[in-house]
Amino acid sequence: MKATPDTLRQIQLRARAWAEVLRLPLRRQRWRGQSGGQVGLGTGSSLEFHDQRAYQPGDDPRQINWQAYARTGNYTMKLYQEEVRPLVDLVLDASESLFAFPAKEQRTLELLAFALESALASAASVRVLAVRGAAFVPLELDALLSGRWGAQLAALPAAGAAEPPALSHLPFRAGSLRVLISDLLFPTDPEPMLSALGQHQGQALVLAPECTEESAPDWQGNYEFVDAESQATQTHRVEPELLKRYLEAYARHFDLWKRATLKHGIALVRVAAEPEFLDALRAEGLPSQALELA
Repeated sequence: MKATPDTLRQIQLRARAWAEVLRLPLRRQRWRGQSGGQVGLGTGSSLEFHDQRAYQPGDDPRQINWQAYARTGNYTMKLYQEEVRPLVDLVLDASESLFAFPAKEQRTLELLAFALESALASAASVRVLAVRGAAFVPLELDALLSGRWGAQLAALPAAGAAEPPALSHLPFRAGSLRVLISDLLFPTDPEPMLSALGQHQGQALVLAPECTEESAPDWQGNYEFVDAESQATQTHRVEPELLKRYLEAYARHFDLWKRATLKHGIALVRVAAEPEFLDALRAEGLPSQALELA
């Protein structure tokens, strides 16, 4: 990652404005957990009336429905919908491919900042993890908000190949919304990653940054290609037929991911690096209901 702390702070400030327009899909979920401002699955003491039941010895008399008693002569108890804090486990795939091009790095950092600000705006309990292969590191909230988290990311060991993040190793909280930011450029079966995202009754959302250098390159002639993970170089001459095969393989790869995420009930939003941030996020995020208007 080449971004400076000042750049990260500026992105975080812009993300607060973006989170006033679009949000993570937290209002549509039903939550169990800490007291907060979202509607939960249990009953509690919020102002939203939920149901009623017959009075039982030991019940709090302050919750008796006196209006119903005046009509029926029977004691009934008011039940209110529990208010809880949503749980958001935010995961950054720290593979070097996400930082291979300036526009793609920028979009990756913007997605991380947006997801964090959106969760905070919904009064969620947020945990942020960066993962590279089998290694992961927690990113501290204060460091993220102040742009000082680059040093924490640098603590991750380098990967020697395009190794998928080992999501099954991560300490996901039961029932949390898991937001994975990854370009999904792994030569591997999506099933293990997607199964891990849904473990312990979790819901999941994948935000996948992409750039035209990868999705629609205009290669022609001799090129020196650099492996983003290992930094190994290879020289190839790119003819039209080779470029055609690359584009077909790229399209098949993401068709596979789309089918797999649909199977698992996981939202996948591909976010182009070139348009304005909100425009790029709206393009797939709103039609798929993976995101919601604030």
